[in-house]
Amino acid sequence: MGRRITRWINRPWAGSACLALVIGSAAARLCAADAPGGRTIVFFGDSLTAGYGLADPDTQSYPARIQVKIDAEHLPWHVVNAGLSGETSAGGLRRIDWVLRQRLDVFVLELGANDGLRGTAPEVTRANLQAIIDRVRSKYPAARIVLAGMRMPQNMGPDYVEAFRAIYPALAQKNGIALIPFLLDGVAGRPELNQYDGVHPTPAGAAIIAEEVWKSIAPVLRNER
Repeated sequence: MGRRITRWINRPWAGSACLALVIGSAAARLCAADAPGGRTIVFFGDSLTAGYGLADPDTQSYPARIQVKIDAEHLPWHVVNAGLSGETSAGGLRRIDWVLRQRLDVFVLELGANDGLRGTAPEVTRANLQAIIDRVRSKYPAARIVLAGMRMPQNMGPDYVEAFRAIYPALAQKNGIALIPFLLDGVAGRPELNQYDGVHPTPAGAAIIAEEVWKSIAPVLRNER
């Protein structure tokens, strides 16, 4: 049986240097010094990463499916799912230092969707995402960063939709990081691949997302054994 992903609980105990984690179905605290062996890829995002609404996010979320692909190729990587439902770019910036207590080698940044749905000014979202990238690079200069692009529905207005879409390629170019152009490509707008809310993917939708993400990160993981 392949390894199961490590999933974060956003619960920083006062005075504790340990990280709150759920490994499979068993709760545990894991200090950064005791992190799993091999190399670590952290998926830092919102409900799309956390696997909101899925019966078993530990096996059905797209980061969990990435772990399955990693194990199938016998690559020495361990997935940490640091997704938090409802997270905004501002919330991610407040949370990032806590998450960076976990040693990492690859950091996948998936945030901004909740900003857009709330009508947050694109320049604010961009500044928050840039600050998160800066924090990761400051803590782990050698880490590879992958940015997952998001887009807004047309009912947000054409000017806002275009300004929001432009955030991600601009950040990728400025920072020299890999870009997944649109995380929900092939899934967004397809009722059969989304839950009742029309926003969060079903297990089948999450599998398609995992395929798209894998195309971007597999070369990195294979080359950095």
